[in-house]
Amino acid sequence: MGSLSPDWSRIHQERSLKLESLPLAFLSVPYGIAAGLRHRLYSGGLIKKRPLPGTVVSIGNLTAGGTGKTPAVAMLARWAKKKGFNVAILSRGYGGRYKGKVLEVSDGNSIKACTQQTGDEPYLLAKRLPGIPLVISKTRYLAGLYAHEKFGSDFFILDDGFQHIALIRDLDIVLIDAANPFGNGRLLPWGPLREAIDQLARAHVFIITRAGSLSSSEEVEDLLKKKFPSVPIFRADHMASEVVFPYTNDVFDPGYIKGKNVLAFAGIAKPEFFRDTLIRLGAEVVCFKGFKDHYQFKREDVHSLIETKEKTGAQYMITTEKDWMRIASLDLAYRELAYLAVEFVLLSGHDMFFEIIENAIGKRSKFRSID
Repeated sequence: MGSLSPDWSRIHQERSLKLESLPLAFLSVPYGIAAGLRHRLYSGGLIKKRPLPGTVVSIGNLTAGGTGKTPAVAMLARWAKKKGFNVAILSRGYGGRYKGKVLEVSDGNSIKACTQQTGDEPYLLAKRLPGIPLVISKTRYLAGLYAHEKFGSDFFILDDGFQHIALIRDLDIVLIDAANPFGNGRLLPWGPLREAIDQLARAHVFIITRAGSLSSSEEVEDLLKKKFPSVPIFRADHMASEVVFPYTNDVFDPGYIKGKNVLAFAGIAKPEFFRDTLIRLGAEVVCFKGFKDHYQFKREDVHSLIETKEKTGAQYMITTEKDWMRIASLDLAYRELAYLAVEFVLLSGHDMFFEIIENAIGKRSKFRSID
């Protein structure tokens, strides 16, 4: 049930060429050629990048897998809304089965689509960000025009936008995981890299994530400073904010699970990080089940987990908020199922980080007035 096969987390760490990785290494060659050609076409002006009518800030990463982009997008969106901007989030809708060129997920007041259409991450953002529209499209330019025309949006956040070079942006924020910054350093599918490490030179800001609990964040910071000395670096972590029991509407602070026996499960890029988070909160994790990223849970999966919970004597079943988005539609009404909500928290340079964003907005405004 939910086995991680193939084990990409292991494959993407192995630096030596093995028999099982030989076809992956072969496939990474045309992938790299295609990615490099695409960059040359855009940087050389042979394919024109398109602008949106407002400030465009991208939050993305260099690797496949989780670096915490969703909570980071939520943090930035709340800040921009508080500052009085007409914010819209533009997402590709990875894993969603939506039809058409553009899908309005949320108008800021109500959600217009289901998680099967949107994918779990856009749906989670729409649920957590009242007052902020969210639009998905494989062509983020079309999503931005839609948000501008319908909602008057003038501040666009590209969710997972670092590789979406077809759109002009004012600021590129790149998240880098302290625990596993670049894997084996190889391109997909042999390694986790979506593009070559040298492409980080396009970034305006680095944020090292999971920096609060990992000493390796210092090594990552030193590496980035050496290779990209002009790019400012910040540290952040994902802090547990609340434990939510969706079928009883009970909400507790994270300390509630301290000392309690729990069965935990997660279908995210690095599920073991969720287990470690629960352990740091003091939970007794009597059983843990890892699923592949974006796993679409079935009723039988959850029923099997419930059976295991009863056998192990665990008090609760707990998962991530993102996984809950994919379970909610099953309508299981299991009162002892909970999810852990997290927030993206800057550990260093909070004021400087937002000053950089405000400077980017100021440059955009100055450009407009000259234009």
